[in-house]
Amino acid sequence: MFQLVIAVAALIVGLLFRANLKEKGKKTQANLIIVGAGIVCAALIALSCTVTVPTGHTGVVTTFGRVEDTTLDSGVHFKLPWQQVVKMDNRIQKNTVELPCFSSDIQEVNLVYTINYQIKKSDAQTIYRTIGESYYQTVIEPCITESVKVVTARYNAEDLVGRRDELATAIEGDLTQKLLTYNIEVISTSIENLDFTDAFTDAVEAKQVAQQNKLRAQTEADQKIVEAKAAAEVKKVNADAAAYELLAEARAKAEANKELSASLTDELIRYTYVQTWNGKLPTVMTGDGSSMVPVLDVNEVLETEAPEN
Repeated sequence: MFQLVIAVAALIVGLLFRANLKEKGKKTQANLIIVGAGIVCAALIALSCTVTVPTGHTGVVTTFGRVEDTTLDSGVHFKLPWQQVVKMDNRIQKNTVELPCFSSDIQEVNLVYTINYQIKKSDAQTIYRTIGESYYQTVIEPCITESVKVVTARYNAEDLVGRRDELATAIEGDLTQKLLTYNIEVISTSIENLDFTDAFTDAVEAKQVAQQNKLRAQTEADQKIVEAKAAAEVKKVNADAAAYELLAEARAKAEANKELSASLTDELIRYTYVQTWNGKLPTVMTGDGSSMVPVLDVNEVLETEAPEN
């Protein structure tokens, strides 16, 4: 359209110069002026009838501001001089925003959020007709702000740190649903950074240190318990071993005594008695305590106790 206006202006200027030169009798120069103006006008009109759509874009054709039903693929195309072609980007685009948010426990956090998005070729015309070229500023950015702040407010500050992946997934799901109503596809998103206030960061650090100290103390206590149990087990094993040894010794003695008892006979007992006798007869005190009376006669004892040859 701009080239067409310039061409008409060039033609008008050429005609004015030609009329002025003809009045002065300079017909040849006047003819040259009009020829040059015609060439410039034709060139500008030719340029206004062609358009180049870059790769990864869709051309949306408008006639005096009205969106036509046809779109143009990438490449060179012919159009009417008074038509315009708006080039909508169909490639994956990336934008990053930094947003101040609040957690459910009213802790302030600055969140840096990145989104990769894309508009399809089939939706380019609808998006231009309903939203316009600045669809990021008009639709995407407000939706990002709302989704990030609303979802972040569902978590307390500590959960924002410990459940970061869950937070990112929840934000992406909410944002995807919002942008689908505008025919905009979310390719991927990510939380680049979470920045808390210094006071909260110090409090979290102090809590972590306390938990680590508690864990260390618990570990040491558990270790002592394990060592005490091990020592008690060793002591029990040693006691059981000693008891088993005593029992074995007692059983051995009992077995020996049993074998010894089985080997004793009356003859062996009498023989042993004689061998160990000192030759004195056993005596007993009389009733009045005045004398000692032998219990057995010596000859009887010898005869009775002596072993047979």
